[in-house]
Amino acid sequence: MSSNGFNTKCVHSGDMEIKGIGNVVTPIFENSTFEFQKSGVPGDYIYSRWGNPTVESFEKKYAELENTKHSFAYSTGMAAITSSVMPFLHAGDSALCLNELYGQTLEFFSKVLPQYKIDIDFIGVEDLNKLEFKNKKYKALYIESITNPLLDVPDIIELARICREKGIKLIVDATFATPYNQNPVSLGADVVLHSGTKYISGHSDLLIGLSGFNDNYDDLDFYRKTFGGTPDAFQAFLAYRGLKTLGLRIERHNSNARKLAEVLHDSEKIETVYYPGLKDGEYYKVAENNLKGYGGMVSFKVKGGIENSHKLIENLTIPKYAVSLGGVESLISIPVEGTHRALTPEERKASGITDNLVRLSVGIEDSEDLVNDFENALAKI
Repeated sequence: MSSNGFNTKCVHSGDMEIKGIGNVVTPIFENSTFEFQKSGVPGDYIYSRWGNPTVESFEKKYAELENTKHSFAYSTGMAAITSSVMPFLHAGDSALCLNELYGQTLEFFSKVLPQYKIDIDFIGVEDLNKLEFKNKKYKALYIESITNPLLDVPDIIELARICREKGIKLIVDATFATPYNQNPVSLGADVVLHSGTKYISGHSDLLIGLSGFNDNYDDLDFYRKTFGGTPDAFQAFLAYRGLKTLGLRIERHNSNARKLAEVLHDSEKIETVYYPGLKDGEYYKVAENNLKGYGGMVSFKVKGGIENSHKLIENLTIPKYAVSLGGVESLISIPVEGTHRALTPEERKASGITDNLVRLSVGIEDSEDLVNDFENALAKI
């Protein structure tokens, strides 16, 4: 792996140089199939579901940033999750995962895997960090490095130590952290996952997923080929282009989010603020040990219920009300109306998601404009 700094890796790692062409960036290979040699021996590429030069260039760039030996790209973040979890679980196995997860991920663990006679137990971050769980011969522990949407922070360093001792595969969705703020495999995890739709691509214009890992290459390769969730070349090219500015963008996301979290924290109109970088936050010390930056996501509960949450959003002029996150533009949403809408009231309650909870993906706009916008909107509640 290169010893260059993060931004240098962003710009140059993984780039494909074609002899005699002089291309500065990797081109788009919109091939579904590739020609064999006349002897019937395949070249490096056969069929794009199995591997594509543009996709591979993107994977190599990401692997350098993630500090992993290998990486696979997928058509979506959910394709990355399902294709990376299934190789480690079979009928009769059991797994442990957080009870506070992205809604579709939670449904995969709670509704899909049990159909394959895989037993799933759920646990909160607080109990997980206390290491207060009995090992039922778990084959896997699945967590998010910063949870969605309450931004709790599992102690990956300690959990990885326990998982190694007990032979448990630790799988981490690090979408909210990004490779700039955290490298879970370097901390001891077995697999790191990303919805590259978010910060990796950074421009809200594509769907893509990623995994990074050092071992179990053949198993993960087989499941990607078989499930078929491979991205096309243009999708991979856009994400590859987005990666080139990841470091610069995350620096601004981190800075803007911290400033807004402090504004919201000081407001009498706000009940609670969730942000790993607040020093009086429950997970600040864990975040200090496990993260290099605190991310661009801020969640908060507005006093006065969902009505006042709507009123705040209606009076904001910069953030757009939309699901998803990680783009250059600020997005704001109410989880019970979007990302966690499919969950039952009981499931939401177990995850700590109330009607007045607001999730904010802080963009890279000028911080002064964002702060002024929120102060004006708060004044109108």
